[in-house]
Amino acid sequence: MMTGFRLNLSPLKEPLGFVKVVEWLTAIFAFGSCGGFSGTNVITLSCGDGRNETLSANFYYPFRLSQVPLVPSNTSICNHSVSATYLVGDSASASEFFVGTGVVCFLYSMAALLVYLGYMHVYKDSDFGPIFMSYVLFSPAGLLADCHPGLPVVGCSSAWAKGLQNVKDATDSAGISNTLALCKGNNVTCSVTEVATLRSLNFSVVFGYLNMFVWAGNAWFVYKETRWHSQKFSQPGPGHQQVPASIS
Repeated sequence: MMTGFRLNLSPLKEPLGFVKVVEWLTAIFAFGSCGGFSGTNVITLSCGDGRNETLSANFYYPFRLSQVPLVPSNTSICNHSVSATYLVGDSASASEFFVGTGVVCFLYSMAALLVYLGYMHVYKDSDFGPIFMSYVLFSPAGLLADCHPGLPVVGCSSAWAKGLQNVKDATDSAGISNTLALCKGNNVTCSVTEVATLRSLNFSVVFGYLNMFVWAGNAWFVYKETRWHSQKFSQPGPGHQQVPASIS
């Protein structure tokens, strides 16, 4: 039996191989559009005497907003002394799990493609390959694909979707006004006049959910390659009786 690398692109034409390519792409878009984010919101403060002053909120992955300074040090704004103030919230847990597991999905897809495209002759020769892949997919780390172990499959993408909403709430006009004490009374109005583009973060949530559906399809196609699936349809049912061969 030859076990060396032999490039064969034909598995890409089959669901088992094609779904790996889709999974690889969705994982890249999911963690890439989240992990590299950096943005700035500009807050305009309308002072009671007609003057305007501005502040900047620079936030970025992993979105530890409580460490992002809104007012970096004691300073005078609109003739009021304002102490050091930070944004409110921390979405680091959700975003880091999302990006981390996205990288794991990416690496798994790369390894699986390497096996399918270079070692399919070995993979098909033994039942070990399909069973091992099934274990990876159906074990807690694999079945949850995009998630922290112990949560349902939808958990991590949903957690990041909630974390992203928290980021939006903390950096919009209402969130800034609730954070900055100067905006509460004092005849000072605070509003976000320049908003960072969050399109890439919205895309990360979409691709996170898409990756879960692709992972589910991947699990089904791998299961079909195992002996468990073949035995399910090859074994006779409980009411089936074998008819003895006729004696001529």
